[in-house]
Amino acid sequence: MAKAQEEDKVYDDINITPMLDLAYVLLVIFIIMTTASVQGIKVDLPKASATVSLAKPQTQVISVANNGNVYLNAYPVTLSDLESRLRTQKSLTPDFPVVLKGDASVQYQKVMEVLDLLRRLDLPHVGLVTAKAQG
Repeated sequence: MAKAQEEDKVYDDINITPMLDLAYVLLVIFIIMTTASVQGIKVDLPKASATVSLAKPQTQVISVANNGNVYLNAYPVTLSDLESRLRTQKSLTPDFPVVLKGDASVQYQKVMEVLDLLRRLDLPHVGLVTAKAQG
């Protein structure tokens, strides 16, 4: 008699595991189908050389402080020392970029001396750093 009562008992909880399994399978199918359908346009890409360049041209930063001191990559230098270091760098990598940062209150002549030095060394990739205008 006890067995018959257990069979007639109404279930109080619902097992949602099969429903979650179905939802996960549908999600996986949806992801696979959307990934497969978004392929884009077929393009024949150009081939690059297989050799890897180990020496990347490193940008040299020249700063002129408000007191007129000149710095190369945050190290203080004189103009003659700057010239010798840049000549050495040019012998290693002939086409390296140079960025010149001059303080707003520095004498214009000091910046022109550095620019003239860069022109004499035939360094064509020179950038001048400025701050973005407020307003």
